[in-house]
Amino acid sequence: MRLILILPVAALSACTTPSFQGIFGPAPTAPAVAPAPTLNPTPPPAPPANAVTQEQFDTTSQEERDAAVITETAAGDRALGTTIATLGPPAQPGIWLETPLVTALTPGRIDYQGKSINVELRPSGGAAGSGSQISLAAMRLIAAPLTGLPELTVFAVAP
Repeated sequence: MRLILILPVAALSACTTPSFQGIFGPAPTAPAVAPAPTLNPTPPPAPPANAVTQEQFDTTSQEERDAAVITETAAGDRALGTTIATLGPPAQPGIWLETPLVTALTPGRIDYQGKSINVELRPSGGAAGSGSQISLAAMRLIAAPLTGLPELTVFAVAP
């Protein structure tokens, strides 16, 4: 009886890691993420494939970040409403808010706890009140917790 129990263990110890490639087809690969439409004629580059930190995913330049921070708001900006935002896909570079508050790409700004930044407003296609997604770069600029749900006031910027 002992010989029978040892035999399967000895046989398995000689095996290599099983491969299911022939059974299930080739291993799936992550789909390529198409760049989102943008108003920026020279958008930041996509993060590297091996990015793991906030700094590696946030490919906006210091000049872009400095230009986004607002010290004085314009009188002609139009309030669009408030929205609760979650962190959007970190691999989508830029300073943007995808929201149901707009139906077309629009220059805008967001306010959060006394901070105001310029963003690109992107239509989400969602129903009014369905919430928004904010870029990693924008989330960092307003100093919102990356795992939080910040309530943002959204404005369309007057040309």
